[in-house]
Amino acid sequence: MKYTLLIYETPVDFAKRDDPEQKAAFWSAWGAYAKAVREAGLLAGGSSLQLPSSATTVCLRNGRRLVQDGPYADTKEQLGGFFVIDVPDLDTAMGWAARCPNAASGVVEVRPCLATGG
Repeated sequence: MKYTLLIYETPVDFAKRDDPEQKAAFWSAWGAYAKAVREAGLLAGGSSLQLPSSATTVCLRNGRRLVQDGPYADTKEQLGGFFVIDVPDLDTAMGWAARCPNAASGVVEVRPCLATGG
């Protein structure tokens, strides 16, 4: 079954991406994690995302498109990336979520993918 690991990062985590003193360790940890998922044969997709400030939020109200700069929610943690993994069960997915480099400082939401097809 496929699960999406939604990686929520704090502003401190996002800052590490470009901080000259922290970015090597930040990206190294994520690279090692992605490599482990790939080598385990579980990776079905995923990507890092640009900063929340680069987001554009779109909704339709009364037939009119409303556009807002920035993320949908103004919260401490914002979506920073995701992995789609194909694992046997929720326990296995949670185990991989717990291994994410930011699991101790941010949040990793584990959500089953909707089965499609016919």
